Amino acid sequence: MEFGICVASHIGDIGYIERAEALGYTHAWCADSQMLWSDCYATLALAASRTSRINLGTGVAVTGTRPAPVNAAGIATINALAPGRTFFGVGAGNTAMRVMGKAPHRLREYDAYLAAMRPLLAGEEAMWEGKPIRHIMPDKGFVNFESPIPMYVSGFGPKSLALAGKHGDGAVIAMAAHPAAMASVRHMIASGARDAGRDLDFDRYRITALSTVVVLEPGEAEDSARVRAQCGAMAMATVHYAYDQWRNFGFQPPNALHGIWEDYSALLESYPEARRHQRIHGGHNCWVLPEEEKFLTPDVLKASSLIGTPDALRERLAGLAAAGLDQLMILPNFDTRFEVLEDVARELIGKI
Repeated sequence: MEFGICVASHIGDIGYIERAEALGYTHAWCADSQMLWSDCYATLALAASRTSRINLGTGVAVTGTRPAPVNAAGIATINALAPGRTFFGVGAGNTAMRVMGKAPHRLREYDAYLAAMRPLLAGEEAMWEGKPIRHIMPDKGFVNFESPIPMYVSGFGPKSLALAGKHGDGAVIAMAAHPAAMASVRHMIASGARDAGRDLDFDRYRITALSTVVVLEPGEAEDSARVRAQCGAMAMATVHYAYDQWRNFGFQPPNALHGIWEDYSALLESYPEARRHQRIHGGHNCWVLPEEEKFLTPDVLKASSLIGTPDALRERLAGLAAAGLDQLMILPNFDTRFEVLEDVARELIGKI
C-alpha cells in the first residue's frame, strides 16, 4: 500500500512535503479551498521546486471555483515543473463551496466538468459551455501535456463513485470501514465505468482513501489528549460535513454522531443564519475550536480516523489493501502533523 499526505495548502509549509518525501510517502495532495488556506497551485509550484520524487497534485481541485480550462492550465503548469510526477485530483468541493455560502456542483454539472477535463489534461480539444476549446500555446514550456496527468475523481456516494469510474484514472474516497465496504466501493466504480462502455483495469486504476492515523502508545486510551491532538480536526471536519448534509438535504447524521448531535446543532444554531456558513467549518481539518472539544467522543474519533496499536493498524490496512485500497492519504491536525508523519512512516510505510 502507498501512503500519501493531504496538505492544508500553506505557502510557508513546504518543509512538510519535503519531509514526507524523505520518509517515503508517495503523494502530496494539496487541498483547494480559497477561503481557508493558501492557493493550492502556488503551494504546488513551490513544492515542485524543492522536491524530486514525491508525486504532486491537487487534493482535490474544486469544480465550482475554477472553470475546467483554468484548472487544466493550472495543473499543466505544475506538470512543467514536475514532469512525470504530477496528478490532478478533482471534486465537487463541499467545504470550499459551503464556506462561501454556495452549493457544490450537482451530479449533472460534475459529470459535464469531468468530461471536459479529460481531453484538456491531454492538451486536446474539449467542449466547454458550447464552444470548442484547447490550450493554443502549449509549447515553449508554458505548460506540459507530454507527460501524462492522471485524473483522480472524488466520490463519496454511489452516483459520484460511478462518475469516478466513468471518467477517472483513479478515485478518492472516504475511508472504508472494513474490506466489505471497500469491495462495495469498487463495485460502484466498476458499474459507472461499465455503463459508460469503459472496461476498467483495477491493476492500473488507483483508489485512495482520505483519513488520518494515530498510532497508540502502550496502554493509551483511544480518546486520550494526545489522540485528540492528532486527529481531532479530522473528526470535527466529519461532523461539519454531516451538519451541512443535514442542514441542506435533511440527511440524518451517522450513528456515531447521535450522542452529540443535539448539543452540536444547538451550538451552531446560536450563530446568525446569514453567517452560519462561515462558522460551520471553523478550524477545518487543521484544529478544533475550543467550544467543539467536548464533541470529540471515542465514537466520533473512531468514525473518521484510524486509531490503534501498530499491529492492529497493520492488520486493518492489510485487509483493506487486499480488498482494493491502493493508497491511504493522511490529514492530521496542523500542530501535530510532523509527529503523525513520523509515526506512520516508522510503523506502517513498507509494512502493509
